[in-house]
Amino acid sequence: MEISAKGRLEVRITPADVGKRVSVRRLGEPGTGPEKFTDTVGVLTSWDGGVLMITRRDGETVRIPENTLVAGKVVPAAPARRRGPAATYPELAHIAARAWRPVESERLGEWELRAAGGFTRRANSVLPLGDPGLPLDAALTAVRRWYGERGLPAYVQTATGAEGTQELLCAELERRGWVREVTAEVWTGALAPVADRAPGAGVALSRTADEAWLARYRRKGLGEVALRVLSGGPSVWFASVPGAGEGEPPAAIGRCVVDGRWAGFAAVEVDPGRRRQGLATEVMAALARRALDEGASAAWLQVESDNEGGRALYRALGFLPHHAYHHYRAPGEPGREADAGTGTGSPGGPEASSPGGPEASARSGRP
Repeated sequence: MEISAKGRLEVRITPADVGKRVSVRRLGEPGTGPEKFTDTVGVLTSWDGGVLMITRRDGETVRIPENTLVAGKVVPAAPARRRGPAATYPELAHIAARAWRPVESERLGEWELRAAGGFTRRANSVLPLGDPGLPLDAALTAVRRWYGERGLPAYVQTATGAEGTQELLCAELERRGWVREVTAEVWTGALAPVADRAPGAGVALSRTADEAWLARYRRKGLGEVALRVLSGGPSVWFASVPGAGEGEPPAAIGRCVVDGRWAGFAAVEVDPGRRRQGLATEVMAALARRALDEGASAAWLQVESDNEGGRALYRALGFLPHHAYHHYRAPGEPGREADAGTGTGSPGGPEASSPGGPEASARSGRP
């Protein structure tokens, strides 16, 4: 917190700092006692009517009455990474978008409207990287019309928690009644430590997802459109570990897209009966070695916030959180069922998770 030369805490932020990352201290909630304080760090998204709204890294919004402020200051836009590859949000957003291509897309200024017959939110949502070329309300009207013409609910994908993310847009969507439906995280790490894991037996790599691979993927809606999304990307590889017997689905699978210096992992799924045997790590290591051969040096993946098994595995492999991303659904439109996206583990809701340790579920984010 900001402390003056006389040792007193001071509030050094004003409404002019809306849009900046701030750190504030306020008096605690009523009944907690005068000595209790609460600290909040995030982007100041509004300061109206004596109330501050601050969006934290995870996308949650905190409402703070200005008369409870004890101290406050503007802080750097994002904390420095101590290890691992550096990247801005726009760079990673473009990389991730190329790794999960829609069947149809259209530009609205610098926004990209994406559709793929409803197969996953990421392939059926707006990626708003820049100016839509219209006032926000007009842009959102155009978005709803475009998705309505395709029989799809309108979604906008946003991000929080890193350099160049969209806390202000999140706040504007919420003020207009858009519903935040799904949140996940993008993690990054160096590729070589993953590739250096000891090779396992029988990890096969292919340019295509065959019927056996798809049998382990276990997602709804795996028609022609889904296969086009899965196969799209600059350089796509599918990995599989053979099942226990002839005709059995693979014991483990994975997908990797190589794009310049980046390799993106997804669909790392393990047979429930073969978990805690290191198969997820073996699949990722085999894909990482191929990505290194193609010139990549950095890696990214997506993981749900409640997937403790996957998060433990990825931390052990050297990955760290980079930013959170969210899907906002237009008000008054019905929500979607579970995505048929790129994650692993048990089927179910868009954030469904399997019990167990790091090998129980290595899901790489399904929204």
